[in-house]
Amino acid sequence: MKVMGILNVTPDSFADGGLHLALDKACFHAETMIKDGAAIIDIGGESTRPGASPVTVQEELDRVIPVIEKLNQNFDIPLSIDTLKPAVMRAALSAGVWMINDVNALQADGAVEIVANSNAMICLMHMQGEPRTMQKAPHYDDVVQDITKFLLARKQVCLDAGIAPERIFLDPGIGFGKNLDHNLALLKALDKLPGPLLIGVSRKAMLGTLLKGAPPQQRVSGSLALAVWAAMKGAKIIRVHDVKETVDALTVIEALL
Repeated sequence: MKVMGILNVTPDSFADGGLHLALDKACFHAETMIKDGAAIIDIGGESTRPGASPVTVQEELDRVIPVIEKLNQNFDIPLSIDTLKPAVMRAALSAGVWMINDVNALQADGAVEIVANSNAMICLMHMQGEPRTMQKAPHYDDVVQDITKFLLARKQVCLDAGIAPERIFLDPGIGFGKNLDHNLALLKALDKLPGPLLIGVSRKAMLGTLLKGAPPQQRVSGSLALAVWAAMKGAKIIRVHDVKETVDALTVIEALL
């Protein structure tokens, strides 16, 4: 299993908004995560937290492309771009990213073709609705079956477009249009979901609920518990804010597994 370090160059991400907006701060944080054991750095220029407002293509490009270029100049580590915009995907691929991490599962016009015409990895995530409204009364007939069906359908679209199966990761989208019961059901069933899985649970709102209102900065222990659970359920990539703590926990779990 690999740890993916989160690098948000946004003013409004729920856990670290505004901390790494400046290029030098973004690169310093990436270097810290690399030293702490991150195997991949996931760069995001638009918050997808519940209620987040969209940003323009140009604004997102201005945030992420200089970071991608600078990191590729200074470090030998796979980079991922967390975006749902085809134009940003195209520019990030030109700048040398290894993975497209799309919360919209390549449903935007032209997105599948852009990835198909590259050698990049792709992570297809499930999200019910869109960030501004996704947490307003989400509903499923059977959350595990519904999301399994969606992920397999989106994977098939990619396969039909010529994207090799070994390039495709799947993400059930914990917290994206799901309530606490939905999230818990998905986490319990991780080993039954189609994979390989990339799982992002770090500091999420469900932990605030479970931990009696703890703010994001006080959800590290809960995040580690979920990271260990995901690893034991077979997840291949764990996407986290707290790299060193997660790497340490997963090193012990790997020895046991």
